Amino acid sequence: MADDRAALKALQSMPNIGPAMARDLVSMGFRTPEELRGQEPMELYRRLEQITGSRQDPCVLDTFMSAVHYAETGERRPWWSFTAERKEILKRQA
Repeated sequence: MADDRAALKALQSMPNIGPAMARDLVSMGFRTPEELRGQEPMELYRRLEQITGSRQDPCVLDTFMSAVHYAETGERRPWWSFTAERKEILKRQA
């Protein structure tokens, strides 16, 4: 439990990651922001849908994009700055 608290705190140090998203990331096996380096945001999104058994809001994908971007670059960007890119990705996959 204390280990989970440390992981939640570490993940919430990232921009755009609040308590609920931090819990989701912990449920997916992540403990630190660094562990998100090299992850594919779309794969994280689909994995979360599998874990929860429910469809996730597309803004969750924006947040995953933001988190991976931050883990890889250290640049803090609001999640909504990834919305246009996410829409383009989803359009190409349709």
